Amino acid sequence: MIDRRAFLKLSGGVAAVTALGACSAHDKVATVGVPRSKFNEDSTAEEVTEGIDLGGKLAVVTGCTSGIGFETMRVLAMRGAYVVGTSRSLERAQEACTGVVGVTSPVQLELSNYESVIACADIIRSLKSPVDILICNAGYLGGSGQRELVNGIEKHFAINHLGHYVFVNRLLGRLYMSWQGRIVVVSSRAAYRRAPDAGIEFNNLGATYGYDDMRAYGQSKLANALFALQLGKLLRGTRITANALHPGVINTEIDRNMSRLKQTGFAMLTALGGGKTIEEGAATSCFVATSPLLGSTSGRYFEDCNAVTVMGDHHLHDAAMAEELWRVSEDLTHDYLVSHDGADLNDFERALEERRSRKE
Repeated sequence: MIDRRAFLKLSGGVAAVTALGACSAHDKVATVGVPRSKFNEDSTAEEVTEGIDLGGKLAVVTGCTSGIGFETMRVLAMRGAYVVGTSRSLERAQEACTGVVGVTSPVQLELSNYESVIACADIIRSLKSPVDILICNAGYLGGSGQRELVNGIEKHFAINHLGHYVFVNRLLGRLYMSWQGRIVVVSSRAAYRRAPDAGIEFNNLGATYGYDDMRAYGQSKLANALFALQLGKLLRGTRITANALHPGVINTEIDRNMSRLKQTGFAMLTALGGGKTIEEGAATSCFVATSPLLGSTSGRYFEDCNAVTVMGDHHLHDAAMAEELWRVSEDLTHDYLVSHDGADLNDFERALEERRSRKE
């Protein structure tokens, strides 16, 4: 039997992590103009991709070593895609890829280091294939309560948003080459439940005041959603789509930086509070990445395999803030960005194009 003092401590652990799941309720309505699917919160990644042939397609999944990242890679490979799985640790990426049935390749990617981001993107660009699916899944959640910086920027924002911002930029030319490229950004309900009241605090990106782990995480997840919103707008008229999603409340390694007490509390929350299994958690990512229903759907936010508009006082759908976020992100990372005017041909493909032109 657990004693009263231990129970109170454990209850505190649960309370500390409810921000990831059971915070204040927000009404959600189906997004107008987006086809509704038959899937829901109980659907799995295998179910939502049943009957879909991804043979000949190249997919990239960041954060592939565990949790929904691993399950996403596994299911995409099972459906025939060639999947590049990334991780901070090349050894862990290799281990994950060997545990998948299908064709996969491990590549190291440290999102807090833009040189690593560029190196990873260059490896993918060197492949003789368009990028058909790019799933920005990797994420960081601190647990120490202490502010950490990356190049002067608060760590959650730097990794979860800016790292993926540069990564997408460096691969966009390869997505232009796809018949229908899809960018999927894994956000979170923390984007509208735990972000600062003002939204993205552009004047406080170093978190010099008001720092809290969950608040910083919420801001970075809001940035993920707004990034997809603005990217969808900028890609209008192309064959590339960009969408964001909340995968569900899942007990994964996202809590690895929390104390043991908070990890135990989060495990209890997911077990007792309607949390999803990993198979269910990967469903929305796989659905948005592959569903034939969504060929022209872009700049939307998904939960439980359907596009939703979240009501209430938040900034999840704030187009003006999304534009400002894009400008600020571009300024912060401009030394690592490339411009795009179409397909990004590698040397081999360029030689083929020149040869074809000479014959014509």
